[in-house]
Amino acid sequence: MRIGELAELAGVSTRTVRHYHHLGLLPEPRRLANGYRVYGLRDAVTLVRVRRLTELGLGLDEVRDALADGSGSELREVLAGLDADLARQEEAIRTRRARLAVLLRRAEEGTLPAEGPVSEELAALFTDMARVAGSLPGPEPDMAAKDRELLALLETAAGPRERERLLTLMRSAVSIPGAVRQAYGIYALFDALDDGTAPDDPRVDTAARALAALLPPEVTAGIPDGATRAPGTDDAFLTAFFADFTPAQAEALRRAIRLLAEKDTPA
Repeated sequence: MRIGELAELAGVSTRTVRHYHHLGLLPEPRRLANGYRVYGLRDAVTLVRVRRLTELGLGLDEVRDALADGSGSELREVLAGLDADLARQEEAIRTRRARLAVLLRRAEEGTLPAEGPVSEELAALFTDMARVAGSLPGPEPDMAAKDRELLALLETAAGPRERERLLTLMRSAVSIPGAVRQAYGIYALFDALDDGTAPDDPRVDTAARALAALLPPEVTAGIPDGATRAPGTDDAFLTAFFADFTPAQAEALRRAIRLLAEKDTPA
């Protein structure tokens, strides 16, 4: 058989056959005087075996090891490893599909957050926020949307322990009756601190104290010291965080953090 005939018989391309020669998966056959390769039945059997193994998901290095082991023990080990890997993938897919089912249900109910997939706790909070925002006489404060984006960012970027701490604090904060509606009053205070507001404007202190009164003191745990200082911190995240607010809003946030830290300090 010529290379084209062998490739057609095995259901692969001639380029694949040449690649397998290059990798040593398929021995080089004898050549005719004119240089053409001539393949026999054994070549076809080997090529089809390589194809079957690759279709199972084995890598070419694994196929080479399996073909080199005449006893079949290497192949058994490789296939067992592949089966275990597929089982892990199946479990991961089941988990992802269960998560997608929840998200699809929320999308159908109209409760899927615009911020994207988040935890059950954040989704519940965002639903409560949407309910309060819908009862407001005017548009939702911009600060409310920023708060949701920040919570979604922190939940995704934080490690397991910090994520659980964040969710615990959030549960504590929203468990207070009327906390979400109170938060919207604070969002409005912060929205009023526009670019034309000086950091020493009395409204800055009013917003800071309102925020500090709503949040539990424990929220300051793990916040870098630079969060309470004037602009210029070396912390890249804090620099980007405060840059997302007007100067007056950033100052109100710093003051709120200082007030919370003072509440959390034993007398």
